[in-house]
Parts: sequence; structure tokens; C-alpha cells
Amino acid sequence: SLNKCYTNSEMVRKILRCLPKSWMPKVTAIKEAKDLNTLPLEDLLGSLMTHEMTIKNHEDDKEQDKEIKKVIAFKSSTVDSSEEENDDEIALITRRFKRFLAKKKFG
Repeated sequence: SLNKCYTNSEMVRKILRCLPKSWMPKVTAIKEAKDLNTLPLEDLLGSLMTHEMTIKNHEDDKEQDKEIKKVIAFKSSTVDSSEEENDDEIALITRRFKRFLAKKKFG
């Protein structure tokens, strides 16, 4: 039992050492909040997976913001000739953006 605990502790430390530099704030937070001698491997992995999902969601949000800005820039650079044309343009942009979001979600 003692041997198993030691192995778990070593695995926890090895995983933390192998993480990329960009993860250092997370590694530091784990080291400060947890006792690495008793931290179960599953808990560490769960915490790291949650962190990875948070990073990915943040990147997706930034990507989405870029697309919205592109759409706004495109919209503001077009010359308004008539209300009807404007409505068609907005409908087209909305459709394009919905397709973009669908691709993001399922692609």
C-alpha cells in the first residue's frame, strides 16, 4: 500500500514536470493548493482536463470574436444604397455566420 502511494506521488510529479511552460500558472496553483504526496492521480488528471477545456473554450471565443469583427468590418465597408439591399445583405451575413458557428460546433 505504501509502495502504491509512492508510485502515485511520483507519477503526479512527473506529469507536472512534463507540462508545457504555458501551463506553469496551473502547475503552481496545484502545488500550492494540494499536497502532492496524497493527491490522487485521477484528481490531478481531472483538474488538468478541466484546465485544457477552459483554454480551448477561451480560444474558440477569441476566434468567434474575430469572425464577428470581420463581419462588422465587411458590413461597415459596404455602401448603403437602399434599405432593401441592406436587409438582403444582413440576411446573407447572418446565414454565413450561422454556417460558421455550425462548422465550429460540429467540425
